[in-house]
Formats: sequence, C-alpha cells, structure tokens
Amino acid sequence: MGFDVKAIMFDLDGTLVHTAPEIAAAANEMLAELKMPILPQQQIERFIGEGAQMLIKRCVEAACGAPAGETTLHTSQALFYQHYADHVALSQPYAGVLDSLASLKQQGFRLACVTNKPERFTLPLLQAAALAEYFEIVVSGDTLAKKKPDPMQLHHICAQLDVLETEAMLVGDSDTDVLAAQAAGCYIVTVPYGYNQGRMIDESQVDATVENIPALVDLLT
Repeated sequence: MGFDVKAIMFDLDGTLVHTAPEIAAAANEMLAELKMPILPQQQIERFIGEGAQMLIKRCVEAACGAPAGETTLHTSQALFYQHYADHVALSQPYAGVLDSLASLKQQGFRLACVTNKPERFTLPLLQAAALAEYFEIVVSGDTLAKKKPDPMQLHHICAQLDVLETEAMLVGDSDTDVLAAQAAGCYIVTVPYGYNQGRMIDESQVDATVENIPALVDLLT
C-alpha cells in the first residue's frame, strides 16, 4: 500500500539499535549484587519493551521466583541504572540504519525517536550510535507523564512537528508500538527482529511489515 506521510517516528530498542546484550549485562550485574541468580540473555530480552522499571521488576521476580516488594525494587532500580550507565553506549545500530535515516531525512521526511527508555540512557545511546543528528525530536520514557502503549508521546511529537497523526508513521518492533500507534491514529510499520516479549506480531494489526530499516526506505520511496 502507499503511504502519504510527512513524519516518521522510530522506536529505539530492537528497532534501530540492538541493545539486548548491554541491558542483559547490566541486569545480571544488578542481580549478582542482590545475591540472586543471573538470567540468560534470551530470557532478559523477553522482558524489554515496556520501560526500565518493568524490565527490572521482571528480572528480579524471575530470579527470586516470587513477587518483589517496593524496597527491593527501589534498590534494584538504583543498581541497574548504575550498571547500565557503564554499558549503554556500547550498543550498536542494526545494519543499514544510519544510511537509511540519512536517506529518509534527505528526502524530506521529518524524523523523531520515541522510546520507553529513560532519557538518561536514551540521549547518550543516540549520541554514541551516531543517530542523534537525524532526529528533530526525541521523546523518552520519562519525558511525559505517560509512555507507550499510551498515545501521549505520539500526539506530542505530531504537535511539535506540526503534522497530523494521519500524516505520521511509527516504526517499531512490539505490540506496545502497535497499540500506541493505533490509539494515536498513526500508521504502524513493524520489523520482525526486535523485542516483543517472545511473541510474533499479529501482521493483521499493522499497516506493513518490513524486513529491516533499509526495506522501509524502499517502501516509502
């Protein structure tokens, strides 16, 4: 199908950048300090996508096999943030992402990044991965009062870019992205390789799927 869009919003983790190895390393360093068993990277990868607090809660409860109290979660979050700060800038973009963003920007598309990752990690990652220059606006998980799957972040970006939601597209890797785009009234295009809690995305719920970000360029040009 054809897309008449002016703005493209990109999810970060699992869409533009492969962050799972660094997230898993920090999570396991957190668990080790808590004297809890470490977890396989693949298991931690299934916990990515709904923000750092949910990731931490899932890791702690999986490791200890029981619900985690508020005190434990508060301590865990501080430890995770401490360790992830040492790892975040090591994550690498997926193949073809940089060239694709450059091509889309050159063609006049307005580009934004929208993620549930806290800003303290989003901005250093974008800078280290040489992605920051392509985005007119970056909205992180703690920029606004709500985050994906709530549509607030997407509405905010459209307002800032002065485009209608019907002129905007979200590119993501998870059901969280699908729900946010549907609620906002934006197009939703998904990639199959990211972090969706181990589930396949229901292709009947999206406007298109692309193998990778370079394939998105082909879809739109």
